[in-house]
Amino acid sequence: MGSTWGNKLKISIFGESHGVGIGAVLDGLPPGIEIDLERIQHELNRRAAKGNPLATPRKEGDKVEILSGVFNGKTTGAPLTGLIRNENTRSGDYSKTRDLMRPGHADFTSNIKYKGFQDYRGGGHFSGRLTAPLVFAGAVAKEVLRVIRPEIIIGSRIVSIGGISDISFPHWKDYKGLSEHFKNPAFPLVNPDLEESMKAEIIAAMKDLDSIGGVIEGFVIGLEPGIGNPFFESIESRLASLLFSVPGVKGVTFGAGFDLSEKRGSQTNDPMVINNGKVETLTNNNGGINGGISNGMPMVFQIAMKPTPSIEKQQQTINLDKMENASIKIAGRHDPCIVIRAFPVVEAVTAICLTDFLI
Repeated sequence: MGSTWGNKLKISIFGESHGVGIGAVLDGLPPGIEIDLERIQHELNRRAAKGNPLATPRKEGDKVEILSGVFNGKTTGAPLTGLIRNENTRSGDYSKTRDLMRPGHADFTSNIKYKGFQDYRGGGHFSGRLTAPLVFAGAVAKEVLRVIRPEIIIGSRIVSIGGISDISFPHWKDYKGLSEHFKNPAFPLVNPDLEESMKAEIIAAMKDLDSIGGVIEGFVIGLEPGIGNPFFESIESRLASLLFSVPGVKGVTFGAGFDLSEKRGSQTNDPMVINNGKVETLTNNNGGINGGISNGMPMVFQIAMKPTPSIEKQQQTINLDKMENASIKIAGRHDPCIVIRAFPVVEAVTAICLTDFLI
């Protein structure tokens, strides 16, 4: 399996949704970085969305155990290993349907790839449960960035849920201090008046035994120009590879994204100026990146999250063991909308990518 990523900072994630535990190993961390376990646990708690009625009923403690790589509260330079034990599994939910390939899941493809030996319970290694180790690794990366690049701020917000969209920004300076102005950090919107209508969309999907998707925007403030290496090591290609590794992500764009294709170059180029001795652009259509290299403006990108494939509606599928058509209603505990738990995951993989470039 391709569960390892990185050049200077290599991360590996391990475990299955209903196995003993899940976790991550980070190799290449500089020694002497202070590790604040409370901050790391805070990031894991954000992903767990504890107490949120719109999140999965499966509640895990997600308490991380540091097994190696930290001594007296600081990194040693050796591989850092974090373990999160699974405590609230209901594997019996999957035993009756192991031969029924869940539509939208990796059941069929993983069965073919691994010849039926994969752990099918809850999606096994393909489950969104594996985003917890990603968040742990990203939280450690944030600790590194806090030391080596304290000016960098990584944030995210909701762009849309279903057919309801938040406002867009006319100027890149609007991103400065944005994270501090969200009325509800657990539901980050520029226009907080949209929160109830977006939640109503999620509840309506739940009542219809269905799910709903949305779009998240990530942003990085304070990233200096000159980061990234074309062609195959560009900051876009490296970050996109991590974003696409997050279960449920089906689209990634940077800056104005696909909207650029409908305009002329004179409308989409970002005019440059000198302001107080620094180079700035008047607009940020390219999302702070030119030629795969950061230009010093906020790095802005969008992630399209598909609706959760686990739904209680009856769906057409196949019985792979009997090689015949079948139907399935997926039981278990599932998120009606992945978006509301994905912010710390998006920020985590962004921190991992930047740390790999900057250490």
